[in-house]
Amino acid sequence: MSGDKCVSSAGTKVESTGEQNIPSYVGFANLPNQVHRKSVKKGFEFTLMVVGESGLGKSTLINSLFLSDLYVDRKVPEAKGNFSGSGVEKFGKLRSRDTDFNSQDKFQKNVEIRAKTVEIEERGVKLRLTVVDTPGFGDAIDNTDSFSSIIKYMDDQFEKFFHGERGLNRRNIADNRVHCCFYFISPWGHGLKPFDVEFMKQLHQKVNIVPIIAKADVLTKTEVTQLKKRILEEIKLNGIKIYTLPEVDEDEEESYKEEVRQLKAAMPFAVSGSTTFVEAKGKKVRGRVYPWGVIEIENPEHSDFVKLRTMLIAHMQDLQEVTQEVHYENYRLQKLAVEAKAGAKAELLIDSTLSRSVDGDEMKRILEEKEAELRKMQELMAKMQAEIHKN
Repeated sequence: MSGDKCVSSAGTKVESTGEQNIPSYVGFANLPNQVHRKSVKKGFEFTLMVVGESGLGKSTLINSLFLSDLYVDRKVPEAKGNFSGSGVEKFGKLRSRDTDFNSQDKFQKNVEIRAKTVEIEERGVKLRLTVVDTPGFGDAIDNTDSFSSIIKYMDDQFEKFFHGERGLNRRNIADNRVHCCFYFISPWGHGLKPFDVEFMKQLHQKVNIVPIIAKADVLTKTEVTQLKKRILEEIKLNGIKIYTLPEVDEDEEESYKEEVRQLKAAMPFAVSGSTTFVEAKGKKVRGRVYPWGVIEIENPEHSDFVKLRTMLIAHMQDLQEVTQEVHYENYRLQKLAVEAKAGAKAELLIDSTLSRSVDGDEMKRILEEKEAELRKMQELMAKMQAEIHKN
C-alpha cells in the first residue's frame, strides 16, 4: 500500500493509485442542519418576568416587543369609594369607612404572580412564551415584603425542575424557570431608589436581571445619558450583578462585533412602548404623538426599543444557558449540600443507636470518618460554587 496517498482532514480529497478516486466528503457538515430542523420542529420555550411599579408601561412594552396582545383579558379594577351625595361628600372628603378601607388596602397590598403562556409563530418557528407579571409590586406604603412572593416563585420553578431531573421521565421536563427579568426603573428619579437596590440584590443570584428605564420619552437625550451613568454607578457600588452579553470571538464578523458593542453601551435600555400606529413623515410607524412631535419607538434616535428587542431575541439562547449553568446550578448545589448534611446527621444518629455494640475506639474511628467525608463534600461544594461565581 506504499503507493496510496490518504489525507484524512475534512474538505480534502483522498486519492488512490487505483482507477477510482474516493472523495473526502463524509456528511457531518450537515449536522447543524439536522439540529436546526429538530429545534424548529420541537419549538422553543422562554420565560420572561416583568417587575416594576404600576404605571411604568410594562404591559405596553411587552405587547410592543412580541406584536401580540398578551393582556387582552385583563380587567382594570374600578376606583374604590362612594362618590354619591352632596358636593362636599364628593370633593371635600370621602366618608370615613371608605377612606379607612382604601388606606388599609393600600398599606397591606400584596404582590401577585400571574403567568400567562402564549404560542407565537413566525416563518414556521414556534416560540412558547411565558410572561410572568407581578401586579402590586412597589405599590404599597410598606414594601418590605414585596420580594418574598417573587423569590418563592423562582425557587418553586427551580424545585420543580430539580425534581423533574430526578424523575423517571427526564425527556419531557417542563422548563418554567425564569430566564430573564426585565426590571423597570422610574424615569422621574435621580437614579435607583433604595427599594430598587434591595430588590436586585435579593434576586441577582437567581435570575438574569435586565434593568430598563421606563417611559424614556419624558426625558431629554442629556437626561437619559446622565441617568444611565448614575444607574450603572449605583449598580457597581452595591455589587449587583446584572445580565451582561457574552464576549465576542475574534473570528466573528465585524458587523456582529459592532452590534454587540452597541448593545453593551446601551445598557440600561431607555425605552418607550406603543402598540398604536401613527403617521410620521408620510409613513405609518408605531409611536406616540405629542404637541411637539412624534416619538417613533423603533427609531434608535428616539428609544432603545430595537436594541432591547435585539438583545432579547439574538441572545435568548445565552439567557437560557446562563440560567441553566449559573443560577440553577447554584440552586442545585445548595440543595445537594443541604441533603448531604441531613443524610450525614441521619447516619450519625443511626450509628449512635448501635454504639452499645461497638467499643470506644471503633466508635471514635467511625465518627472521624463520617466527619471527614462530610467536610470533604462541603469543600467540594464550596469550590464548585466559587467557580460558578467566578465565571
